[in-house]
Amino acid sequence: MANAETSFGLRRVGVVGSAVTSSGLTTYAIESDNADPIYQYGIVTPTSAGVIAHAGAINGGTIAALGVLMGVEYVDATTKKTVFLNYWPGSASVSVNTAYPVKALVADNPDQLFVVAADATLTDRATALAAVFANASLGTSARTGTTANGRSTSQLGVSTIATTATLPLRIVGLVDDAANSDYASAGAHLLVRLNAHFNAGTRSFDSQTTANSTGV
Repeated sequence: MANAETSFGLRRVGVVGSAVTSSGLTTYAIESDNADPIYQYGIVTPTSAGVIAHAGAINGGTIAALGVLMGVEYVDATTKKTVFLNYWPGSASVSVNTAYPVKALVADNPDQLFVVAADATLTDRATALAAVFANASLGTSARTGTTANGRSTSQLGVSTIATTATLPLRIVGLVDDAANSDYASAGAHLLVRLNAHFNAGTRSFDSQTTANSTGV
């Protein structure tokens, strides 16, 4: 059978160890003139301007991942009312009162765990299990999403799975979910953490030059 959900970015599920996910998020700012959409469950990075941007917005790719976007808040320029969205549509799609900051809620714990869908077949459970403790990449899908629900459509690149230290994700387990455990089809769910994280020392996401460690 095919998997029920096949692309949704990085959906947080807990932290390393036995702790469950709480509502603890950190608020950061987005430039009101940032034209790039930043989708919910998509990776964001810090910038030298003191704001966040999507993972592909850093020239040279030397800035580490800060976390995953959960939602945004801004004041509408016309209605003067606060607007809550699960993603940033880009400056061309909103009317922002620039007297107030655009706020972004980010899951930025370096020990945060996420569920992500594989972009291709993993063949079978044994092959998928062999990928645990290896590293992988989202590739260019790290920046893709849909305006239909504001969510990321990024997926883990199965072809990138390797021990290579420069890859941004560490696979830490398989997800026990009958509706999304068809390893012979694209979309099987894996448990990952960010292998390169701004809050865990000097790391890199976009150019992927210094992740935490090689996989095994």
